[in-house]
Amino acid sequence: MRHVALTVNGERHELDLEPRALLVYVLRERLGLVGTTVGCDTSACGACTVLVNGEAVKSCTMLGVQADEMEITTIEGLASNGDLHPVQQAFHDHHALQCGFCTPGMVLASVSLIESGEATSENAIRIGLEGNLCRCTGYHNIVKAVQAVAGVS
Repeated sequence: MRHVALTVNGERHELDLEPRALLVYVLRERLGLVGTTVGCDTSACGACTVLVNGEAVKSCTMLGVQADEMEITTIEGLASNGDLHPVQQAFHDHHALQCGFCTPGMVLASVSLIESGEATSENAIRIGLEGNLCRCTGYHNIVKAVQAVAGVS
């Protein structure tokens, strides 16, 4: 076991973790943050995407112990005082979700893409979201939602 301190959605957690525990399972099973979904365990789908120190990371590819002393944001940490984050609101407004399974990871990947300044065009958004799979929407409305928040056409 290894003692780690994680700040998740602004709250510090001190945990004893097995060195092989994946971050996605630490979030879901140890902290009860089940908005981070497990889609594949192989980093192919992006459903488990979270922000680690502001950068999109597939949490099935990171060990919990690697996140020691890092800031993690999950889908539960985006809304503030009952108000949706602008990307969450845009997904709603542009009908950019259907079954919802990929939505948490897609939203967090979109936040990272916008905040990094890489959401500069429709093509850049499509390329930036390549690592996140959606089997329902066909991406059109997801791209429109990101464009709306990023202010690009």
